[in-house]
Amino acid sequence: MARANRHYIPGQIWHITHRCHKRDFLLKLAKDRRGWARWLREAKVRYGLSVLNFIVTSNHIHLLVLDDAGEDAIPRSMQLIAGRTGQEYNLRKKRKGAFWEDRYHATAIEAESHLLRCLVYVDLNMVRAGVVRHPSQWPGSGYHEIRSPRRKCAVIAYDKLAEKAGFQSYETFREAHEEWLNETLDLGHKHPARQKEWTESIAVGSERYTLWIQERLGIRGKGRTIMTSDNGAFQLREPAPPYIDDFGLKNEHIGT
Repeated sequence: MARANRHYIPGQIWHITHRCHKRDFLLKLAKDRRGWARWLREAKVRYGLSVLNFIVTSNHIHLLVLDDAGEDAIPRSMQLIAGRTGQEYNLRKKRKGAFWEDRYHATAIEAESHLLRCLVYVDLNMVRAGVVRHPSQWPGSGYHEIRSPRRKCAVIAYDKLAEKAGFQSYETFREAHEEWLNETLDLGHKHPARQKEWTESIAVGSERYTLWIQERLGIRGKGRTIMTSDNGAFQLREPAPPYIDDFGLKNEHIGT
């Protein structure tokens, strides 16, 4: 894990991605994916982590969180989840060495429509990979809890998710979320393309939002480029190796 809170901007929604070491399929077994989700729940209990969505694949994870529990909540949560998941795996397999790439990547996401789009992007991860035809067929994700909220041991922060998505009630949000997801699938995207803005950007949102993030970064925002996506959204990018080639060298914008 990285060593400094270099790009900490409080109160933001963050899309976090973290790959297994050398892109190995260390999470290919369901027991290990369940273990990651178990430690995610523990992070919520210990540090008040506000989880909006997640998915655990065979070699990486996506996590959507709201930074509303203090500067250390997200980095301490990521340290706990990644550390314990790797420890349990290495102990069981009698293995030594790194389980994760050194650094996770975090992208600030503007609320409302941009958050909805990112939620659907996370939900469709294994559909894009061609592993399943619908997110309901992949158990290691927040999609199931979003569709059927739990009364006990909930991971998703339902009310915060609805509020940040721009809805007055969770039920209204849930209907809109399913509509967006089905619309994406109905467009004929049996294998929807990976949208690089969610994994290669510092921030995604309106032009005003990305400019604001750039200003908040101060000197660290110098040299960063604001680009437009095909869908009209804006993204703040930095000169760095692409996510798919060398995930471990990406900057972590909220530390570790």
